[in-house]
Amino acid sequence: MSKSGDSDEIRTPNTLSDRIGLNAAAEWFLFDGNRLAATALVAAGVFAAFVAVSTVVVPSLQVAIRSADTVETMFSTMIGTVVTGTTLVVTISQLVISQENGPLGDQRQRMSDAMDFRTYATELFESPPEADPGAFLGQLLEVNERRADALEAQLADNDDEELRQQVGELLDSLRNNANAAIDKLEDAQFGTFAVLNAALDYNYSWKIYQVERLTDEFEDSLDEDDREAFRELETALTMFGPAREHIKTLYFQWELIDLSRYILYAAVPALVVAGTMLAFVGAPTFPGTTLGIPNVTWVVAAAFTVTLTPFLIFLTYILRIVVVAKHTLAIGPFVLRQTYGEE
Repeated sequence: MSKSGDSDEIRTPNTLSDRIGLNAAAEWFLFDGNRLAATALVAAGVFAAFVAVSTVVVPSLQVAIRSADTVETMFSTMIGTVVTGTTLVVTISQLVISQENGPLGDQRQRMSDAMDFRTYATELFESPPEADPGAFLGQLLEVNERRADALEAQLADNDDEELRQQVGELLDSLRNNANAAIDKLEDAQFGTFAVLNAALDYNYSWKIYQVERLTDEFEDSLDEDDREAFRELETALTMFGPAREHIKTLYFQWELIDLSRYILYAAVPALVVAGTMLAFVGAPTFPGTTLGIPNVTWVVAAAFTVTLTPFLIFLTYILRIVVVAKHTLAIGPFVLRQTYGEE
């Protein structure tokens, strides 16, 4: 394992996407893109793939599609899948909602914990914390910057040039990272991914590790005031961990509730389309061709895509949730990647 004091390892990219090597298209699909727009994109891909496979890859599928038995088998299966999937989603919704229910004592403890956290935040900010999650994170990032400035000022007269150089690189990286996250938080509304996205970009755990490393590696060059400045910065950084995890939890609950609602909405037209295909589509239905492809192929492909929509909604929502969960598994100065500087 390489020595983490190297300057190129102190600085880190300002966004999670850059740290994990996502290109613009993957970043949009996994993080930034509206989930319904991502679902529409996947649905278009499914439709195009169905038509392509039935006309180019497996031309004999054209004959099968014209068969009433094939259509009946396909869409009777889809009806069972949609009903089962919808039932599963209702169960997920009940589990999410059940976390908000409980006896009075539990609710009182939740309130007490929330107020204790705000009291501590008030002491840290030296002003009342904002109620909006995005604004609260912005306040916390500003405290990080102020304490970074205080540490830099404290070490300005330190005789250890190597210490000043490494701390300077860390603090420059911290400011750039914080400013990029604050820019994302401007006008970001909770319920969208923007707030959590900005929180993910700020890799506080790597910065905590660097603070601990520097105070240990340069212990002989630090006086008590220097150590106190480091501790003040570390306190502000560690505050970001539980704040991000709390906002992440709230976002996951919000997202799962939206997921359940959209799947229930999509299940009704999916069942109607599947039932219609069972009732009315047969060998003589939809004669003729369009663009050289039998019309029945277009119809079956469209109907198949519509009946698959509830699953595609589930896919795009859960995909973002699990990717976010993977990159936020650890809280504190743990970096769960092989390369230092990535979180």
